[in-house]
Amino acid sequence: MIHEVFMPALSSTMTEGKIVSWVKSPGDKVEKGETVVVVESDKADMDVETFYEGYIATILVESGATAPVGSAIALIAETEAEIAIAKQQATPSNATTSPGQVADIASTVVSSAPSQNGSKVEETRIMVSPRARKLAKEMKVDLSSLTGSGPGGRIVAEDVEAAANISTPTPTPVVPPPVVSPPPVPAQQVAPSTVAATPGQVVPMNTLQNAVVRNMMASLQVPTFHVGYTITTEGLDALYKQIKSKGVTMTALLAKAVAVTLQKHPLVNASYSEQKIVYHPNINIAVAVAMDDGGLITPVLQNADKVDIYSLSRNWKSLVERARAKQLQPEEYNSGTFTLSNLGMFGVDRFDAILPPGQGSILAIGAARNQVVASPDGLLGVKPQMQVNITCDHRIIYGATAAAFLKDLAKLIETNAQSLTL
Repeated sequence: MIHEVFMPALSSTMTEGKIVSWVKSPGDKVEKGETVVVVESDKADMDVETFYEGYIATILVESGATAPVGSAIALIAETEAEIAIAKQQATPSNATTSPGQVADIASTVVSSAPSQNGSKVEETRIMVSPRARKLAKEMKVDLSSLTGSGPGGRIVAEDVEAAANISTPTPTPVVPPPVVSPPPVPAQQVAPSTVAATPGQVVPMNTLQNAVVRNMMASLQVPTFHVGYTITTEGLDALYKQIKSKGVTMTALLAKAVAVTLQKHPLVNASYSEQKIVYHPNINIAVAVAMDDGGLITPVLQNADKVDIYSLSRNWKSLVERARAKQLQPEEYNSGTFTLSNLGMFGVDRFDAILPPGQGSILAIGAARNQVVASPDGLLGVKPQMQVNITCDHRIIYGATAAAFLKDLAKLIETNAQSLTL
């Protein structure tokens, strides 16, 4: 029997994928569940596994090439004797299939060999992330009994943990252990390409940059407005100096402050969907991070309002490291409900951020600078202040709501920053 390996849909917006590298070569034997190829989706490199034992008969799409979602990229023969037959089938007409025949999963392989009645045998496989599959094996959880909560019904690690009846005092996400890594790279938005080019040269965009283009064009269809606010950061700066040695990052502190404030303003954490307001059950803070090869990605600090600041910082360091290595799972970069974009480390005073698709708000954060300010009793002094500017979807959020959110955020940072460690 001959099986086709299809280009999987690794995200809901993916229309084509790029072959990063083939783990297996023609003639190599493969086992069920073994990785055969690494595919670059919009924002991450994902392993593609096979559900069949056999031999790689022929590769239809070489490393570095792209293929539409749903097209065949390789053929697997169940026996060595069938390798020659598979190679004969490797023609342009047999190397493609309709997108409807493909399961939306990073590890999908569909049988396409003729059955006894001459029709094709097609098997639908469970959509599951590699991490969830590993946890299921360790915890002895039957994946076929689960309903996925990830994109497109994909089973993610949290689904496996819930099925294994793992409980904690508070519904906090699993936080990766501390990792030894270089200092975190500041979150920022940058120019689309960092590829060195000579004047007059035309450089094609990579997969990630093209994904950013699609998202930005979609964002331009949304009516938005901007509201700015000045926040004194004296208390926040003092807290950061106090706990920085314990591994706490300023990004985590800002994300925590925003998440705690969003508890009082669920509408700012909501999003619009077909004349409906979607109130998200969790507060997941996405933070824009520049990628070395161009474009940006938004790793997500899930349940940021409930996770302690030390775990949140460790989680952020791990997310940044894996984002730059293109090892994030889709739920780690596409599950945000509110986004932060920080250009303050570049000395930018204030800027407008573009609203990400599927979210209701994004907060642009400028640099904290010493400013001459007047105290309530009329005395002049110098205090550090930063400008923040929120962009909101005007279909569901109005100016007064955004202003109230910024006022409460400023109050928390200015008068009760120490509470962020609780």
